[in-house]
Amino acid sequence: MFKLILRVFLTIIIGLVLGVIGLFVSMYIGGNYADAENFVFNGVRGYEATGQIGFIFGALMGLITGWWFLFKRKK
Repeated sequence: MFKLILRVFLTIIIGLVLGVIGLFVSMYIGGNYADAENFVFNGVRGYEATGQIGFIFGALMGLITGWWFLFKRKK
């Protein structure tokens, strides 16, 4: 039972860490290369919008990766 709780906790932590990394990378890319006036997401524009998208994709990839490595059964 303790291993299961630890695996779930580590999967969530991996998702959050990769989400924050995705946030900062996307904010950098969006602030320097995105067309700030035309790109709108979730009511914000420019680097803030790309940062939100980067957090979503980073967290999703972190959750998938964490699940893959921590819950995949080895035979």
